[in-house]
Amino acid sequence: MPKNTQISKAVIKRLPRYRRYLKELMTDGVDKISSKEFSKLTGYTASQIRQDLNNFGGFGQQGYGYNVKALYDEISAILGLDREYKMVLVGGGNLGQALANYTHYSNMGFIVESIFEVNPRLIGMRINGIKVRDYEELTAYLEENKIDIGIICTTKNTAQEVSDKLCNGGVRGIWNFTALDVNVPEGVALENVHLSDSLHSLAYYMENK
Repeated sequence: MPKNTQISKAVIKRLPRYRRYLKELMTDGVDKISSKEFSKLTGYTASQIRQDLNNFGGFGQQGYGYNVKALYDEISAILGLDREYKMVLVGGGNLGQALANYTHYSNMGFIVESIFEVNPRLIGMRINGIKVRDYEELTAYLEENKIDIGIICTTKNTAQEVSDKLCNGGVRGIWNFTALDVNVPEGVALENVHLSDSLHSLAYYMENK
């Protein structure tokens, strides 16, 4: 795929779902699958699946379908999941601790290297074996360690300041869980995650069935 090719966000958001189902198929010992069969699993139409994959060159063979393992590996490479990412987490409250304790991320190659906090009662602790450091040490830590992703679980009021420090420290991606949509410099990837948005959408669908 040419580097200047623009892929829509909708397509990118569907790829992890494809990958997840392919992983399940591999676990079940399935070697190949047609777009029609894959459509029943994922909930997307067969034509949508083919169209999405064709953005990256297409990986199926007419009359055969998709090789499950090969497609899984291709999507993993497209998403950048064929390598490890080092992360730091800022904010060791309830949500931050939940993320640090969720070992599935480390199994996928997303490794939380350190946690930073302002609360003196948490500084020095270990959460899931990860040391909680003083927030004041963040800048120096980033200078001494190559970190790919910064996770922000602080208050809304400090979110932008934290994001700025992380970006100035060389992170290439920000995963922001605060109530504020932070801004990042060009060249830094950003995901503003609002868990309440998903819950509100669920409420809408429940009331409008």
